[in-house]
Amino acid sequence: MTNLPKGSKKLLYAWAVYDWANSVYNLVISSAIFPIFYGALTLVKDDNGNILDDTVTFLGFDFNNDTLISYVTAAAFLMVSVLSPLLSGIADYVGNKKAFLKFFCYLGAVSCIGLFWFSLDYLWFGLLCYFLALIGFWASLVFYNSYLPDIAFPEQQDRISAKGYSLGYVGSVILLCICLAMILMHETFGFKNEDFPTRLSFVLTGVWWIGFSQYTYYYLPKGNKKQKFTKHLLFNGFKELKKIWHKLGENRSLKRYLAAFFVYSMAVQTIMLVATYFGIEELDWGKTNATTGLIVSILLIQLVAVLGAFLTSRASARFGNINTLIVLNMIWICICVYAYTITSPTQFYVTAGFVGLVMGGIQSLSRSTYSKLLPENAIDTASYFSFYDVAEKIGIVIGMFSYGFVAQVTGSIRYAVLFFILFFVIGLLLLFRVPQKKRMSKKEA
Repeated sequence: MTNLPKGSKKLLYAWAVYDWANSVYNLVISSAIFPIFYGALTLVKDDNGNILDDTVTFLGFDFNNDTLISYVTAAAFLMVSVLSPLLSGIADYVGNKKAFLKFFCYLGAVSCIGLFWFSLDYLWFGLLCYFLALIGFWASLVFYNSYLPDIAFPEQQDRISAKGYSLGYVGSVILLCICLAMILMHETFGFKNEDFPTRLSFVLTGVWWIGFSQYTYYYLPKGNKKQKFTKHLLFNGFKELKKIWHKLGENRSLKRYLAAFFVYSMAVQTIMLVATYFGIEELDWGKTNATTGLIVSILLIQLVAVLGAFLTSRASARFGNINTLIVLNMIWICICVYAYTITSPTQFYVTAGFVGLVMGGIQSLSRSTYSKLLPENAIDTASYFSFYDVAEKIGIVIGMFSYGFVAQVTGSIRYAVLFFILFFVIGLLLLFRVPQKKRMSKKEA
């Protein structure tokens, strides 16, 4: 491990590389290959591709296949929201954020590898691996994000946050292309059918995640050690969370921003998690290969997102963070209105392009805006970011349960889009309530 000064280009790059390492989970497992694999495994279709049955039996109960995976996803996010304050408070006091980052990285990566054995006969094992992989990915981000104010000065944070997301998009696209080539040209690679290379994609995701993260671990500091672990620190994170809540009363801008973030983030994150499932069940692909079409749309989102994160960083520098977030939420509302009406692959591609343009931007800018609004010289950064992540995860739980409930009751996930529109409208109105003098103008940013 090399000790590098705060603001060092090498240190900032090493931090950003973790996005390159872990974003393959977000693309391969959350967005592209696993949802298609899960849909193929749980849907019964006729020769024309029409869905005959979408029921899955789990623990003696029958579920709509979308409802089952959404409930498992929501349960995992609920677990993360409980673990975040528990662990981040310990990390702040003991000063070993890197150890926690490593643990959840390895948990998530190994669980991705375990998805190789996903089957309906042992559905509990496959869903457990999916559950643990999600926890590993999102829990590791609590500690990863909390490093941002420790390693970067305020004027560096927007740009390095955007760079991290950009590296993540590029890296994940590279692995997805490799996996896609193996699946679509399986005979060329010596595979008898698409099943084995699809499962192999899950293994490659775990290996990629573990392998590239080693560069990050080499340069990131362990943390500022404060005291040894004792029993009273076990629930220290919740005490820290309570302290952060009280501190928010002293920082009106941060409190109002968090309220807005909580609402619009639940829509953004849920859309990202269910987009592929929507494409599988709600579109008429006709003679087009649905698998190819869906992965192409995911690739389009990732590639455009690189541009979106860059443009958003520039826009925030010129117009201010909050003003830029307001515009992004307006664009999301328009996207949802259009998405509710789409039925063809072409319309789906158009939607995917616009989603990519604003997806990376709203994520990176939300993270750096929160970092900028933190009190100057704050020491307990992991606890502050734990609060941020808990808000995000609870929002996702609400979003995923809403999505699953609508799918179960109506038999169509199209109506869930109406919920997303409502979330963005409320988030937009809340952003307008952030005090004008704290909207981080160009000078303040």
